[in-house]
Amino acid sequence: MPITVPAYGKEAAGRLASMAAVTADDGALRRFLHGLPGVDAVGLEARAATLGTRSIKTTAKAYAIDLALSMIDLTTLEGADTPGKVRALCAKGINPDPTDRTTPKVAAICVYPDMVATAKEALGDSGIHVASVATAFPAGRAALPVKLADTRDAVAAGADEIDMVIDRGAFLSGRYLQVFEEIKAVKEACARPDGTAAHLKVIFETGELQTYDNVRRASWLSMLAGADFIKTSTGKVAVNATPPVTLLMLEAVRDFHAATGVQVGVKPAGGIRTTKDALKYLVMVNETLGEPWLTADWFRFGASSLLNDLLMQRQKLSTGRYSGPDYVTVD
Repeated sequence: MPITVPAYGKEAAGRLASMAAVTADDGALRRFLHGLPGVDAVGLEARAATLGTRSIKTTAKAYAIDLALSMIDLTTLEGADTPGKVRALCAKGINPDPTDRTTPKVAAICVYPDMVATAKEALGDSGIHVASVATAFPAGRAALPVKLADTRDAVAAGADEIDMVIDRGAFLSGRYLQVFEEIKAVKEACARPDGTAAHLKVIFETGELQTYDNVRRASWLSMLAGADFIKTSTGKVAVNATPPVTLLMLEAVRDFHAATGVQVGVKPAGGIRTTKDALKYLVMVNETLGEPWLTADWFRFGASSLLNDLLMQRQKLSTGRYSGPDYVTVD
């Protein structure tokens, strides 16, 4: 079936609609995805490594730390989650450092669908979004009606953002149109009765996609289907976000924007634990996509453990002393 064009601006919608032929059937989509330029793995990894050597110091570093703080999706996705734990996480998101009220708030609190209402109430009018994983997270092994019900429940409970996982089995088997249609259906399930919609982040689980070429194909497939964000990982497997994979996704977003005029966000998730790592990712965003993407609207970190290190580094810059982990709250 042809693509359903979301509510973009007229020029962007027209340019995206002109690509409808590539999703007309499974054969057309396969030809398009396999016709994308092959990834030069050596060049990609070398470029990511080079960008990782850029140095950020003094006032620029202070700005970058605050920017990274404002881009965090603070997350709890455990079977033992309780309303009390979610409320405590929301309190930390609103006021990450109780000793310094100038500390930026995080971008979102990410929880399971049954905890959305609790998070929404706890966050109040703070401006922090509530994100919810859906579609049988993290494996994605469920029938489509179950995935859509999961999504609708989260949206009805007040979720501002939905993080869905693609069916990696279908993707790796070459059933690209099935994956496309699932993403499109979940996108439609994000709609609310008042005409607004939750933003959709599409998770690839890049550690399971096997090749860089598959990451590029998954990126284009998801963006064609209407993803507002593309996200590396669930954080539940051995290999999560890496600089080369994230750089490749940033390049796909750049090329998609050039082709369609549609801006899509990127979220590396899992394994980003230090301020040094976060700053490397911000350099990649700046060098690949530029300043328009250097906001929480278009770039996020799915890395809850990163928050405490950013806070410690921020304290060091302001006081000259490294306070250590005992001076930040434990999630």
